[in-house]
Amino acid sequence: MSEKAKLIQEMLELQKKFIDYEHKHGVTAHDYYAADESHELYQYRERYAELADKVNTLAHEEAGSHRFY
Repeated sequence: MSEKAKLIQEMLELQKKFIDYEHKHGVTAHDYYAADESHELYQYRERYAELADKVNTLAHEEAGSHRFY
């Protein structure tokens, strides 16, 4: 499995955990943006964004294109 595929798999697992949590407990803005270390969603948003950025970078490398920000 390629690195990009592994990252996407981890993203899908994170999404599933988030959706399961949301269905069981609901999600507040605090849960999503500022959960403390004991919370199941602690650093969810940051980790997901990190993975998405890595996938984006790998996709650009594969395509031979450049990211412009």
